[in-house]
Amino acid sequence: MATQTIERPDVDTDTADDTDRPKVFHYVKKDKIAESAVMGTHVVALCGEVFPVTRAAKPGSPVCPKCKKIYSRMKKGE
Repeated sequence: MATQTIERPDVDTDTADDTDRPKVFHYVKKDKIAESAVMGTHVVALCGEVFPVTRAAKPGSPVCPKCKKIYSRMKKGE
């Protein structure tokens, strides 16, 4: 009895649109994150970007350079 191997063609199985995925994550007030995630309300980031929270940042995720700069100034000033 002989066994044959069938080659499967490379297929891109990720058909999701990348437009809903954030390229960078922003700094937002903690109490507003949960509210936005549950209620769908929009939040305002330190840099002024307005958006609904749809994803959580993981360690090592890219951070908005403007938010990062503003946040570092806030910590030094307090």
